[in-house]
Amino acid sequence: MIVSRRDLLLTTLPALTAMALLPRAAHAALNAADTADLKRVQDYLNNIKTLQAKFEQTSDGGGVASGTIYLQRPGKMRVVYDPPVPILLVATDDRIWYYDKQLQQVSFFALKDTPAWFLLQDNVSFGGDISVSHLERGPGTLRVTVNETKNPDLGQATLVMSDQPLQLRKWQILDAQKKNVTVTLDDPHYGAPLNPSLFYWTDPRPPSARE
Repeated sequence: MIVSRRDLLLTTLPALTAMALLPRAAHAALNAADTADLKRVQDYLNNIKTLQAKFEQTSDGGGVASGTIYLQRPGKMRVVYDPPVPILLVATDDRIWYYDKQLQQVSFFALKDTPAWFLLQDNVSFGGDISVSHLERGPGTLRVTVNETKNPDLGQATLVMSDQPLQLRKWQILDAQKKNVTVTLDDPHYGAPLNPSLFYWTDPRPPSARE
């Protein structure tokens, strides 16, 4: 079973972006070690200029999808799902384009209207819009769980990182319907140059399908 299209839209983009947000307001409840670790996460994220990785996405219902993600800060991202999932996502010029090859449909929405805006901005800083609800340390791992401060019922995201050295490995999303989706990165490459054409958007539909 592949993941549903709803899962692709509602979990992949928020998952990619929840990792960019940790709150200034929440720091008051954190001890010195917590604050230091969150500062390390912020510095690490700000040092990510490009990312290329294969990924696997799984959901509670047994759905599985895979693909490749390309990211270049600021403002650019491309998510290509492997067949049979017919979806392509491209973030560029302050928009996220969504293409369904099977339905021959193209749509877009403003990047600033999605959580993706925070990860793709030029400088990632801890703000007050997202609260840290949990910080967990394990052998060689660091897990940070966040939710939207004003709307905690919308769900939460957990960023899972290996430690020493710090590196993003996966994220887990619990949505408002209490459904879990996990995205695991396979052999991520950080800092490698990416072809600018990855982030150009041209309508991939045949002329007969365009309006």
